[in-house]
Order: sequence, then structure tokens, then C-alpha cells
Amino acid sequence: MKLPHPFVLLLSTVVVAVVMTWVVPAGRYERRADAATGRDVVVPGSYARVAQAPVGPMAALLVVPRGIVAGADVILTILIVGGAFALLDATGALKRLVGSLVGRTRRPHVIVALTSMAFATLGGLENLYEEIVALIPVVLMLSRGLGFGAVTALAMSVGAAVVGAAFGPTNPFQTGIALRFAEMPALSQPVLRFSLFAAAVAVWIAWTLFMTSRDDERPDVGGAAPGPATRQDGLLLAIALAPFVPYVYGVIARDWGFNELSGLFLVAGFAVGLVSGRTLSTTAADFLKAMETMLAAGLFVGVARAISVALADGQILDTILFALATPLANTPGAVAAALMVPVQALLHVPVVSVSGQAVLTMPVMAPLADLVGVSRDAAVIAYQTGAGLMDMITPTSGALLAILMGAKVTYGRWLRFVIPGALLVSLVGFVGIWLAR
Repeated sequence: MKLPHPFVLLLSTVVVAVVMTWVVPAGRYERRADAATGRDVVVPGSYARVAQAPVGPMAALLVVPRGIVAGADVILTILIVGGAFALLDATGALKRLVGSLVGRTRRPHVIVALTSMAFATLGGLENLYEEIVALIPVVLMLSRGLGFGAVTALAMSVGAAVVGAAFGPTNPFQTGIALRFAEMPALSQPVLRFSLFAAAVAVWIAWTLFMTSRDDERPDVGGAAPGPATRQDGLLLAIALAPFVPYVYGVIARDWGFNELSGLFLVAGFAVGLVSGRTLSTTAADFLKAMETMLAAGLFVGVARAISVALADGQILDTILFALATPLANTPGAVAAALMVPVQALLHVPVVSVSGQAVLTMPVMAPLADLVGVSRDAAVIAYQTGAGLMDMITPTSGALLAILMGAKVTYGRWLRFVIPGALLVSLVGFVGIWLAR
């Protein structure tokens, strides 16, 4: 089955969301303000039907522009971070560095494993995801140089990052915020959580290595054979990667977000241009030109946000949550805990933000866990497994579709690879639920 262009796919999903506001009954949970995070939190047991609020034709035309505005911080990050790495690529430094790495290794599978571990670690530390859009040309070149294809490049980058983010014990955007809104300690059951992280990443790497021989996606990375890497190439790469160091610290210790990352990479992009020998004016012009390559990726994110805008305007998002969560109350404890995983996975289609989904669902799922007789830790692990792993599957993720487009891999081809791998990793989550129950 050939799926439409990602832009058409996203716009079609927006249309479906608008139509749903005319069909699905409107309803809302009451909410209370959380002083520590500044977010409005769902009050369990407060769901009630409200007057229908369908999105009309004119409002439907505006949801995409409003989605782009709502996703402005992420879009700006994609443009600036992507522009910095595209400018680095324009210097030829990446090609020479990757060429030197490939030329010196006789164990390509080891490089795949190590690259996967690096992306998984960044995912576990700071929820690396949208930033990968800018790194796809690099990992694609690395994968091709090692003798593998584009699917392997995606597996050891976005796939590994998503698995690491889903099970990262200290990931503030998933585990951290879910534990907070489940009213649990910041690092509940650390031995179990670190063990799940190690096991999930190991399973994903094993799946990636097993499938390398079946990777038949070999897009042309183009260009002549690069020359030997120089010290300046290493310096330019270090400058481009340097913002991640303060950013990871800022995420963990100072509640930093995408705006801080954009600011750091704005400086790094100019530094790359100046160190490469460009003048200030030439650097500015080349930096802006490099950002143009990220424009479609940023637009995808904005259109994806429009889905949530439509569902929120129609006041049916809470109805979807209520309809999925209510049947679990009449299910035996262990079964209910396991069924939270597909419930969270389904919710991640309309709610593409993992942190937003934690705020929406955990105030409901945590008391539900008490009701059916399982621990709140089990409910949090179910959220991590369902919502977290769906980040590399859901068709409503603009960042994922942008990454696939950059790697020239169709969504259908990616699904054939990623669904079996995600199911294998989800077994780690189910084991964690059973141990935490």
C-alpha cells in the first residue's frame, strides 16, 4: 500500500479531527492549577458532558495556522538546529569525518551499536526527538558508509532515541513529569527503572543489528569521495555539538526547553561559519540558506499540532480519554495495568506531545491504578511503554514524518521495520508492569 505524501497525510488527519468534533460527544474534566509546573491538571472523576462545540468551516481553515503558532518553539528549534548542522555539512567537515571513521573500522556492527547507545542516552537524558531531523543526513551517510541502508540509519538514531526516552529513568519530559502527576517520588524504584532502560535499549539494538541485512533502502548520499579529516573538521564538529552539554544540564537542573536550545544553536551556527573561514555576512547568508532545508520539517510539526487544536476546540479530547479509561475500572488489576499500554498508545495519536499526554492521563490513570489494586509505578511504566514507544510509529507526528522524508524512507516501509521491533521492546515494559504491580 502506497501512502500519500506526509504533508497530505497530516492535512487529512486534521480533516478527520475536525469531522470528529461533529460526531464525538463533547465533554470535559475539571482541572486544577499545579503551582510547581504552571499546568492545569485533570481532576479524576470529574468528567461531565458539555454542549457540543463542532469546529465550523472557517474555524477549520484556521486550525493549521494556529497549530503552527502553537508549535512555534519546536519549529524554530528545527530551523536553527537544522540550519547549524546543514551549515556544518556545507563545510565538508561531516563527510570527511564520517569517511575517516568508516575507513578505519572493520566492525561496522559495533559502530551501529555504539551510535544507537549514544542516541538512546540522549533520549533518556533530554528526550531527544525533533532535533534528529537535522542529524539525518549525518547518520544516513554513516550508515551507507558502513554498508547498511537508510532504515538502519533511522533505527540507530530516531528509533534508539525514542526507546531511550521512553524508558529513561531521569527523562524530565516523560518519566519525570508522569511520576509528578501520579504523585510519586521523582525517582521511584530506581533499580527497576534503570534495569528496564538497559533491557529496552539492548533489545532495540539487537533488533536493529538483526535487520541490517534486510535493509534494502539505499538512497544515494551523493558527492565525491571525501578527503582526509583535518583538525579543523574536528573543531567544527565540537562547536556544533557543544550546545547539547549545557542544554542537558539545563533540562535536568533548570527546566530549560526548546527556546534555550534554539538560542545556544544560534550562537553555534555563527561560530561554525566563522571558524570555517567565512565572513560574518557570508555566514549569515549561508546560515539562512541552510535553514531552508528544514522548512518542510518545521511545517510538518505545525500541521501536526493543528490536530490537537481541532480536538481541543471541539472539546472531545477529554471524551476520548474518558471512553478509553473507564472500562479499565471494571477489569482485574493485572489485566487493567497491561491494558493501560494500548490505551496510552491510542491516545498518543491525537495527543502527540508525550509531556502533554502525561499531564492529561496520569491524574486519571494513577487513581485508577489504586482502584484496580496495582501500584502507581505500574501505571507510569504503562504510560512510558504505550505513549513513549508510539513516538516512532504515530502518523500524526510531524517530526517523525519529516525524519522519514529526510531519509527518503516511506512511512509504510518504516512501519514494516518498526512495529515488530517496538512490540519486542514493549515486552520489557510489560515485564516492568508485572514487577511493579
